[in-house]
Amino acid sequence: MKDFIITTALWSVLIITALIPMGANAAPELSARDIMEKNFFASKIKALKTDSTMVLINDKGQQRERKNTTLLKLQTNGVDSKLLVKFSTPTDIKGTGFLQIEHSDNDDDLWIYLPALNKSRRLVANNKKDSFVGSDFSYGDISLPKVDQYRHSLLRTEAIDQHDSYVIESIPANNAVKSNSGYSKKVTWVRKDTFLEAKVEYYDLSGRLLKTQLTTNHQRVESDPQRWFALHREMTNHQTGHKTVLRFDKIESGVLTPDEMFTTRTIERE
Repeated sequence: MKDFIITTALWSVLIITALIPMGANAAPELSARDIMEKNFFASKIKALKTDSTMVLINDKGQQRERKNTTLLKLQTNGVDSKLLVKFSTPTDIKGTGFLQIEHSDNDDDLWIYLPALNKSRRLVANNKKDSFVGSDFSYGDISLPKVDQYRHSLLRTEAIDQHDSYVIESIPANNAVKSNSGYSKKVTWVRKDTFLEAKVEYYDLSGRLLKTQLTTNHQRVESDPQRWFALHREMTNHQTGHKTVLRFDKIESGVLTPDEMFTTRTIERE
């Protein structure tokens, strides 16, 4: 009986000792900021060309379609991107162009070209909350904001469309970010497998739900490191009943565009 007690005690010590290193070496939980940083880099694709269709749907269900081509290129710092969008149809928007050059340590350069004015117009930070060519996306929604422009909190984890996701609340870090974005906060569902946003709720400056964006059909476009792209985005404005669907009909990764293409001269070209 004595030997049995000693053996049992010994096994207990061995089990506890074995478990200690496992706990000590376990991977730490991701913080809310870590998750949003992974979300930021998940779509930082080296080079991409897309053809897409933008569908504007009013509160009566009437639709208008717009076609555009987009060029995307990651800058040498691996953080900032260059983006050029050019609309081809319909006639009333043909030739409209948009150019964005991101800067980690400064405000991004934003330019819009409207054929009717026959010149490019530089947008300032406060224009980020304005509608992107009449859609429910704002200029600030076109690309993800810098992570530290918001304070992030992990609310919970839950499944969305059968994909486990983190639910992150993001509050503007200062009044300038709040004013320029037009949002008092955002709530983002970040998928655990791709780290792309599956759903984003945007709240106006009064704290009311303003818009919801849904993204589906996440496609891996680069493997090392893994980079993803959502082929379908849908933005609904709950306060106007208007909706914009952005469908990417064709994507080509690895299409290296010369830096000279990302200029106002290019977006002004008919």
